[in-house]
Amino acid sequence: MVVSVLEEMRIRALGVIDDAVVELSPGFTAVTGETGAGKTMVVTSLGLLLGGRADAALVRVGAKAAVVEGRIVVAPDAPAARRAAEAGAELDESEDEEAALLVSRTVSAEGRSRAHVGGRSVPVGLLAELSDDLVAVHGQTDQQGLLRAARQREALDRYAGEAVSVPLAAYAGAYKRLRTVSAELEELTTRARERAQEADLLRFGIDEVAAAEPQPGEDTELAAEAQRLGHAEALASAATTAHGALAGDPADPEGVDAATLVGGAHRALEAVRAHDPALAALADRLGEVHILLSDVAGELAGYADDLDADPLRLAAVEERRAALSQLTRKYGEDITDVLAWAEQSAARLAELEGDDDRIGELTAEREALRGELAGHARTLTEARGDAAKRFADAVTEELAELAMPHARVSFDLKHTEDPEGLEADGRTLAFGPHGTDEVELLLTPHPGAQPRPIAKGASGGELSRVMLAVEVVFAGADPVPTYLFDEVDAGVGGKAAVEVGRRLARLARSAQVVVVTHLPQVAAFADRHLVVEKTDDGSVTRSGVQAMEGEDRVRELSRMLAGQEDSQLARAHAEELLEAARAGS
Repeated sequence: MVVSVLEEMRIRALGVIDDAVVELSPGFTAVTGETGAGKTMVVTSLGLLLGGRADAALVRVGAKAAVVEGRIVVAPDAPAARRAAEAGAELDESEDEEAALLVSRTVSAEGRSRAHVGGRSVPVGLLAELSDDLVAVHGQTDQQGLLRAARQREALDRYAGEAVSVPLAAYAGAYKRLRTVSAELEELTTRARERAQEADLLRFGIDEVAAAEPQPGEDTELAAEAQRLGHAEALASAATTAHGALAGDPADPEGVDAATLVGGAHRALEAVRAHDPALAALADRLGEVHILLSDVAGELAGYADDLDADPLRLAAVEERRAALSQLTRKYGEDITDVLAWAEQSAARLAELEGDDDRIGELTAEREALRGELAGHARTLTEARGDAAKRFADAVTEELAELAMPHARVSFDLKHTEDPEGLEADGRTLAFGPHGTDEVELLLTPHPGAQPRPIAKGASGGELSRVMLAVEVVFAGADPVPTYLFDEVDAGVGGKAAVEVGRRLARLARSAQVVVVTHLPQVAAFADRHLVVEKTDDGSVTRSGVQAMEGEDRVRELSRMLAGQEDSQLARAHAEELLEAARAGS
């Protein structure tokens, strides 16, 4: 079975590092060096490879960009390999069922960031997705984060697995719906007066439109009729004059009209049309003109006879137009818009008048949801309680191996009374998006002491060991192939430091462990020891990250112990540490 391993990182123009290669291996790798030598850049580099936030300040002064490249050995069928392949990345596969995933991150001096996986440009977010399956970073920032109650609850929930995640998902869905229902109820009840006023205005307008009974297009038709009635005499005179010009005046038999003249012309051409086709065509056209003149003359006669000059009708039309204008001033540009407004307003009025029914429905749904939430919350509390005992017992066992044999950790699952909360076992408890439980990790440093929150009940060294124990237990429940610890041994010394090194060595039996440390007791347990060294100009070059073996490793441990590489006493102590580590790991 192939286990994912971070084999190598190349770091260029990042902080104090000019160009360096960090070669890692399976098992336990310790990274040491003088203060300010650039050990932390190892953690920073890995953070960039894992999709962490890019910062232009990380780019080495004078460089155009910082580049971090990593080579990770994975199984071809591993989740990270499949996800990378889906993004178009190519894996460098070998004959022994291993594949290398090449990952790189570039940060420009202007702050722009680019990511590549398997030779393919990808979103930075993909790096974060891959890191979930490949590497877990535990540093001082994470340590501070675990002091917060919310992070402790998250850690406990992840440790519990499906026993919590399944009811938590159901609870979250019901909680979201409850918030929606409650917000709608709040809106309906607090704005009741405004909605009643809106309903009254709509009702008045709808009644006003209904009383007028307007018809589609009626305002346009009445406007045309008003124009006709208002100018009836002029229209009649014009029609009569035009009719006389076309068809003649009966009172003047000698008069000449257009129809008679055209008719005469037509008859003259008809008499000779047989002798010339061109003239015959003109005769046909004159015949058409004569027919058209006769038709127009007939319509003019009918128009004059039908024209109504009744003043009473004109008054009725103007009165109706005035009534319709009252509607268009309030409800639309024309009667068509007014009718559309009335239809929409009727629908809105029905909605407003149904608010009482809606309030009743929402109230019933809210109570049902609160009951459902209470059930899910009880399930969550029980599951968290079971997981808390197992988690606390496991952490306590780890502490015994970290030179804290009398310390105990426990989880306090508290609840706060709230009259507006959820009913649970005869109590009304405050609740939130994650249930009713308030989770806090407590430490009892020795028998007879009172359990206190770990932030208050532990010294600096104890806190580091508690956090390491928590992380190791958590890693056992949710394992990843590689763990990076950034000075998690801060504040620890003496025998406790030896136990920290021993525990990390044991963890490295089943996973790759990389530790940035300043403690020789921890570094002595490492399978591979890397030292970061600056050159005279203050930079770390390719030769500045060296693997320490044999005498070189003894010399580095001596420096870490006494600050004197050639001290015979320090060298003897360093050799003793290495021997004890080989025997006790």
